[in-house]
Amino acid sequence: MKQFDYLIYIGRFQPFHLAHLKTIQIALEQSEHLILALGSVQQQRDLKNPFFAHEREKMILSSLSTDDQQRVQFAHIPDVHNDEKWVKEVKDRVAEKIPVQHGKVGLIGHFKDDSSYYLKLFSEWELVPLESLENAISATPLREAYYQGQIDQVHFPSGTIEFLEQFIQTDDYLNLKQAYFEHKK
Repeated sequence: MKQFDYLIYIGRFQPFHLAHLKTIQIALEQSEHLILALGSVQQQRDLKNPFFAHEREKMILSSLSTDDQQRVQFAHIPDVHNDEKWVKEVKDRVAEKIPVQHGKVGLIGHFKDDSSYYLKLFSEWELVPLESLENAISATPLREAYYQGQIDQVHFPSGTIEFLEQFIQTDDYLNLKQAYFEHKK
């Protein structure tokens, strides 16, 4: 029997990398169901958030087994630059995915730096804190390398690599790449 009925994992997954995948695997070992709260669901691409929610979902699901895919749901969380309103937004979107009679709910995450303070804002969900994962890396340098035309073969699961290889051939990628180099000037 799993320790939780539902675990919530909040992240932008821009792009989805192996440390994200490892966290999902740990969550699925401990919970019957996993809700991935996809942050920064925006209308336009930018350098920090280059991928739309449906693209991130594709990267994530392509990295999971068919059985695990059936246990994962997505909640889309828009950017709200006020902690109180953002927490309410996350709770509301997650609540849409959980039945009224839901059992035990928890929140899984890693305190990697000061930006991880949000993990303490959900007191009604039991926190499952993770230690630093082996080969953990921030998505920021992975995005920067991608804008320079490099697809990291070491830190991405195969589903992300396949997606990035296809995306690099699009006008959206070229626009992001141009914006990256203009920003670097």
